[in-house]
Amino acid sequence: MMGLKFAGDVPFTQVYIHGLIRDNRGQKMSKSKGNVLDPIDLINGISLEDLVSKRAKDLMQPQMAPKIERATREDFPQGIPAFGTDALRFTFAALATPGRDIRFDLGRIEGYRNFCNKLWNAARYVLMQTDGREITTPAKQDLAPIDRWICSRLSETVATVRSHFETYRFDLASQAMYEFVWNEFCDWYLELSKPALRSGPEHSRAATRYTLLAVLEETLRMLHPVMPFITEEIWQRLKKPLKLSGDTIMLQPYPLPGATDEHATRAIQWLKSVLLEIRRIRSEQNLPPGKLLPVLLQGGTQGDRERFADLRDLLGDLGRIESFTWLEDDAQHDHCAVALLDELKIMIPLAGLIEVDAELARLEKLLHKEQLERKKSEAKLGNKNFVDNAPATVVSKERNRLRNHNARVEKLQQQLQQLKQLD
Repeated sequence: MMGLKFAGDVPFTQVYIHGLIRDNRGQKMSKSKGNVLDPIDLINGISLEDLVSKRAKDLMQPQMAPKIERATREDFPQGIPAFGTDALRFTFAALATPGRDIRFDLGRIEGYRNFCNKLWNAARYVLMQTDGREITTPAKQDLAPIDRWICSRLSETVATVRSHFETYRFDLASQAMYEFVWNEFCDWYLELSKPALRSGPEHSRAATRYTLLAVLEETLRMLHPVMPFITEEIWQRLKKPLKLSGDTIMLQPYPLPGATDEHATRAIQWLKSVLLEIRRIRSEQNLPPGKLLPVLLQGGTQGDRERFADLRDLLGDLGRIESFTWLEDDAQHDHCAVALLDELKIMIPLAGLIEVDAELARLEKLLHKEQLERKKSEAKLGNKNFVDNAPATVVSKERNRLRNHNARVEKLQQQLQQLKQLD
């Protein structure tokens, strides 16, 4: 009505209504219950005593003050730390699921504060790698598979995020941005870039440096509507190396999806899968992270062999591999830890890599512990009173626990059997 009166038009043509925000106990936030969280306190932090005073004063029912004080001290024994504006904004966007109430707890906002720190540390790494270097746009043929892969994944993520924004699915848009930044850009691409920047021809290293900066800059523009402050701060530091014009990220265009590269995507997915299998074997066999390992490869398709040829150096560097050996399809090799990746068999010979007696003792101790825990779960689920009277969620949780114990017992028994063959 005010808009029609003074401006001759309605102020908004579309209004987004989110779910009701409740406290960590599922209760509606209200002043009378003393469970309201002031966004400013989440941004700047507040001590326990100040929070208690703030919640318990000027109550319509003063007799509620002791109860509110007890609940506040129980829920926030250390007060509320400072989470920052961007972490709070991202939290609300991530929680904006349609058609349901939102249960708010500090665990979620703490996770998104860690996300802000992850982005900041990634930017520091990128700037350290490019400081003092002349940054120029590389020729397409100079881009390594890892560079083409991250550009392709960013393009797909931008398309996904734009689609979710158009349909007001801020939760799905936030999830897509989070997954790309944390898992693909920070955890994988930055790791893949390290050996690429240490070796190889200069034109290839220059292409990776440019890709680091360009992908980070476009990612900042993608994140900016939800996280305006940290993205602005980092973007200002990217202006000089990328020779960007404009005074602020706020006036830069929002990213548009570009071309994708299926060949690079499949190649890097293969690389990631092989690395994860090697790391899984290393973890299961308790092999030191820095120990160089011999790896035997067998079977696989022509595509596996081509990808191996293209990515061998990168795979060896990141996997800490001493040597690769391709075996004939009918060759036998005993006493190996084995992983299967479709038709490709990945094997690590264990003889000489581990102290068998010490490893046997360690695994037998773990097996004994798992068997005891399994027996406890079996006893609980064998108790009719527990099954009939406990909440369904508790019974279901116990059944899941038993399944996990069974799986771990079976895995440990397999590892023990494998080691005993070496003894």
